Amino acid sequence: MLTPGRSQQTPVNHLQKSGRSPQTEGSLASPAPAQAGMSASHSLNLPAEPLNHASACAPKESIKEHMSLHYYKMRFIESLSAASAILAIASASPVDKRAIKKNFTLHQSVPKSKIRSGPASVAATYLKYGKQPPANVEAAAAGNDGSVTTTPTEYDSQYLTPVTIGGQELTLDFDTGSSDLWVFSTETPSNEVMGQAVYDPSKSDTAQRIEGATWSITYGDGSSSSGIVYTDTVTVGQTSFAGQAVELAQEVSTQFQQDAANDGLLGLAFDSLNTVKPTKQKTFFTNVSPSLSAPLFTVDLKKGAPGTFDFGFVDDSKHTGEVSYVDVDNSRGFWTFTSSGYSVGEGSLSASPIEGIADTGTTLLYLPDDVVDVYYGAVAGAKNDQQQGGFTYPCSADLPAISFGIGGYTAVVPGSYVNYAPVDESGTTCFGGIQSSNGIGINIFGDIFLKSQFVVFQGGDNPQLGFAAKQT
Repeated sequence: MLTPGRSQQTPVNHLQKSGRSPQTEGSLASPAPAQAGMSASHSLNLPAEPLNHASACAPKESIKEHMSLHYYKMRFIESLSAASAILAIASASPVDKRAIKKNFTLHQSVPKSKIRSGPASVAATYLKYGKQPPANVEAAAAGNDGSVTTTPTEYDSQYLTPVTIGGQELTLDFDTGSSDLWVFSTETPSNEVMGQAVYDPSKSDTAQRIEGATWSITYGDGSSSSGIVYTDTVTVGQTSFAGQAVELAQEVSTQFQQDAANDGLLGLAFDSLNTVKPTKQKTFFTNVSPSLSAPLFTVDLKKGAPGTFDFGFVDDSKHTGEVSYVDVDNSRGFWTFTSSGYSVGEGSLSASPIEGIADTGTTLLYLPDDVVDVYYGAVAGAKNDQQQGGFTYPCSADLPAISFGIGGYTAVVPGSYVNYAPVDESGTTCFGGIQSSNGIGINIFGDIFLKSQFVVFQGGDNPQLGFAAKQT
């Protein structure tokens, strides 16, 4: 994961501010239903009025007259009650009142409970006949799907997402380029905590220390953290797992210390990248996958606006057209895929395959030198600025789109998305969102690319990535 520009400083140190691809060694809950008001018949179910002393001493005719009046009064009240009850039923039904005539029928619908999935139906059948559902059916029927909002910081340099750990909420960077879930904690020295929320295992009833377990991770930009390991219940949106490995930072590098908005990372790459010793731990996604309707999560990042991570389902309202899938090579622990070629502006796709990783924890789009040169060759005033450490151009420049072939789909990144940030407060020179991968050793399809697409991260035995267009 590589994330430049976490602070508001110039992007000159764009490989030193965030960004975290580890080195290869290493809905709102539905409100409670409103309490049903008492029906009209109940509200008018009044006790009979007691006879007063005067009536008790009155002649028989007066008493009889009084009782008769009382009788008709009660019949009138009962009639009102019955009429009110009918009106209550009628008003609760989708009946066109203008069409009601002397003879009519009321159809009152009762909401039926929904079976959310096939596994839930199978589990219900087992239980109906007194049988214990198989473990895999129970897991699949658990209904652990969920969605969570992720919010970008300035210039979309990172996307931060609320996570609850042991009942304590922290804000984490979801990183598909690493596999450790680590947090600032009460184990972190106070002089290294600069406004971050910290996780306190002593305040959790479900936290347990993994004795002897340690972790240490160094990311591609040189930032690092290390510490000890607990397990606790981790909840992301409506998706939860009890016993998730949570790595408590006992030491964090300056880059993390200076990022007050970020309380840690939640890695979503493959388990092989996890750094816990002596036994690697599973990622949150690996752990929750059996309880999801499908072993996948989707990423819908937005430019300058909140997006979402969805677990267990594909929300078709978030993309246009079909999702195009390509195979993933996870042999190095990353979500690695191959683009069949690229084009700049209105040009046709070249037959130049580009292998790279899909990494939500990296801000920019890192490509081979020849691709970068072709792109900035189409930008007036662009140059490889040694002082800034990458390609810059006049902020007033008109940037072309860049497109990538992925399966039978062409993923288009608008030129406006490539404009990362001004290099200083003058706002005259801007730092490019496309930079060279030379020296990193891997091409990285970071947030500049990912926020232009709807992306499906499909797990399981044959992992795939799915890409689709969306409104940008």
